[in-house]
Amino acid sequence: MKKLWEIKQNAVSEGTIDMYIYGDVEGDGYDWWTDQVIESETSANHFREELAKYPNAQQINIYINSYGGSVFEGTAIYNQLKRHSAHKTVYIDGFACSIASVIAMAGDEIIMPRNALMMIHNMWMHACGNAAELRKAADDLDVINTAGRAAYMEKAGGKLAEDKLIEMMDAETWLTAEQCIEYGLADKYAEKDADMQNASAVLQKANLNIEQRIKIQKSLAAQLKELTECKNPEGKPEKTTNPTEKTGSVMQMLAGFYNA
Repeated sequence: MKKLWEIKQNAVSEGTIDMYIYGDVEGDGYDWWTDQVIESETSANHFREELAKYPNAQQINIYINSYGGSVFEGTAIYNQLKRHSAHKTVYIDGFACSIASVIAMAGDEIIMPRNALMMIHNMWMHACGNAAELRKAADDLDVINTAGRAAYMEKAGGKLAEDKLIEMMDAETWLTAEQCIEYGLADKYAEKDADMQNASAVLQKANLNIEQRIKIQKSLAAQLKELTECKNPEGKPEKTTNPTEKTGSVMQMLAGFYNA
């Protein structure tokens, strides 16, 4: 079983490292009782230390299946990856939500299975204090959101207008692989569907409202229909010989919505 967070040398190709983000992105903690720093395996500090072990890496494969997490840690990880001279290929192995989708934008190439999903939204944080401090927190969030939009816009390469991006982030938008490719947030489909066996658990954690669930259901249903049909030379749709093989993971995911 893959660890929730792991960077390791690729077993096949020298100069290639594989990076897995299979959990929430979290910063280091602090134990007030023992006066000790609790290092998170998904913090930017930990990532920097692990990446430094492979100074000659020429190719970085990044596998993401994450609901997101700390915007501060994720932004730092994104910038570390952008600065790295290696070619970076990102594989969305299910979900790239919130700040995990920003980390994905560091990829020179982003590959998504047809049943994978990306979620983008405005960043948020907890705040307390007097009126001036709360106003400053809101101003800080505006700056953070601007930085996040810049990552999406750079990857989109002109395929996505900033006004449209702002609209989608305001609405907390879930995007299918097809939409991500359309908007320039992904480059191509993966050869195989993602294993969505645990999709319902992730979506439960995302705390989707009814409207959002219905929207995603419709998107996935459309993909399911597309996968179970192909066009003959005359342009007419015809059923595939073995639709179950192609659509099993999508149906698993749809079932997860009804169980969640």
